Amino acid sequence: MSHTQDPEAPRLPPVVAIAASAGGIGPLGELLGALPAGFPGAVLAVVHLQAGRVSVLPGMLARGTTLPVKQAEAMDRPRAGHVYVAAPDFHLVMGPSGRLRLSGAERENWSRPSADPLFESVARACGDRAIAVVLSGMGVDGSRGVREVHRRGGTVIAQDGATSVHFDMPSASIATGFVDHVVPLPEIAPLLMRLLMPATAP
Repeated sequence: MSHTQDPEAPRLPPVVAIAASAGGIGPLGELLGALPAGFPGAVLAVVHLQAGRVSVLPGMLARGTTLPVKQAEAMDRPRAGHVYVAAPDFHLVMGPSGRLRLSGAERENWSRPSADPLFESVARACGDRAIAVVLSGMGVDGSRGVREVHRRGGTVIAQDGATSVHFDMPSASIATGFVDHVVPLPEIAPLLMRLLMPATAP
């Protein structure tokens, strides 16, 4: 596997970057609810949100999971077993040292926040300790970012068509040829545990 991450990145936990859009909030909540307390990775989540409104998404998600959930803030350093949700009208990205940044850069795939900046930045910061997960959504967001995750040795997971409300986003990522696992929604959390348990071994 590639080990191209920043020298500070080994001090970070593995990072699971999740993207969801139309029909994806329910699956995101279900996925987070299936992750156990003490989950060994940090979770960064991007959902296409309407600008100009205070997001109630972190509170909604927190009610269904044992993991602490918060809206991501600039300079947060992701911690294992914690969930960081992108703020409305800002891209969520990870800097070279692993700290989070909120970017007001141009919309990508008609969205801000967008999955591609998150996936690409996590890939650069974490290398083979990055996992990208593409859940239900319309459009092609995430399909560029999964290429970078794959190129740097990370792992890419896509929700399958049978359990997706809108299969556009997972399908677009699958079409790149860089998705490692296409699985039903209920199987994603167990898969994440299998992938990350070796990372927690001494």
